[in-house]
Amino acid sequence: MIRLNKYLADQGICSRRSADVLISAGSVRINGKIITELGTKVDPENDTVTVDENTLQKRTAEMVYIMLHKPVGYVTSTKKTEVETKNFVDLLPENFQRVFPVGRLDKDSSGLLLLTNDGDLAFRLSHPKFEHEKEYEVEIFNPLTDEMIQKMQNGMYILGSKTKPARVKKMGRNIFSITLTEGKNRQIRRMVRALGSGVKNLKRIRIGKFKLLNTLESGKYQILTPEEVKKYFSE
Repeated sequence: MIRLNKYLADQGICSRRSADVLISAGSVRINGKIITELGTKVDPENDTVTVDENTLQKRTAEMVYIMLHKPVGYVTSTKKTEVETKNFVDLLPENFQRVFPVGRLDKDSSGLLLLTNDGDLAFRLSHPKFEHEKEYEVEIFNPLTDEMIQKMQNGMYILGSKTKPARVKKMGRNIFSITLTEGKNRQIRRMVRALGSGVKNLKRIRIGKFKLLNTLESGKYQILTPEEVKKYFSE
C-alpha cells in the first residue's frame, strides 16, 4: 500500500502537490469510488485508479532498499541543477530503478543515506511522530567541554525554538557522538555554531536500527532485501 498522491506522481500524472489538488477536487477514483481524503492509500497491484475518467494501468514496482555511504560533496536532492554537479544518483548504476532518499544529508556531511521507492517505509522513518533516532559522529574545531555537552543534552534554542534533548557522548578531545530524534535544518551545525565552534566533519552512522556498516566504503552501496528490512523493524 502506498499513498495515493505518491502513486499518481510515480505514474507520471503530476507532482504530489498537484495530486493532492486532484484528489481534493474529486477527480480521482479508486475502484469506482471518488476519493477526496488526502492521505488515502492504494494497492497498486489490485486497485483500479482513474483520474478524470482515465483508467491508469496497474503497475507493480519491486520494492528497492539501499544503504549508501554518501561522501562529502554529494547532494541528496532528486532534482538535478546546473549548479550542483554531484548527486547521490551518480553513485548508482544508470539503469537502476528510481529511488529517493529517506530524509536529507547535507552536501558537506557524509555517512548513511537510505534510498528506497517504498513510500510507507520512508514515511515511518522520517516522520517526526515516530521519533526514530539518528546518530552522528561529529568533529569540531574547538575542544569539547562538559558545558557544551550539557547544553546539547538539555536542548538549545535554534531557528526560534528549543531542540529536543539529545544523547551526547564524548569520543575525543574535539569529537563526540550525538543521537537526535528530530531533524531541524542543519541542526547539528547550528547547535555547534551556537556553542561558539564549528563543524569540521559530520558523519551519520545510524537511522533507527539501520547502521552504517564498517565494511561499506565511502561512495559504495549495499542492496537490502525486503526480508532484511522487515527484520530491522521486528528486532
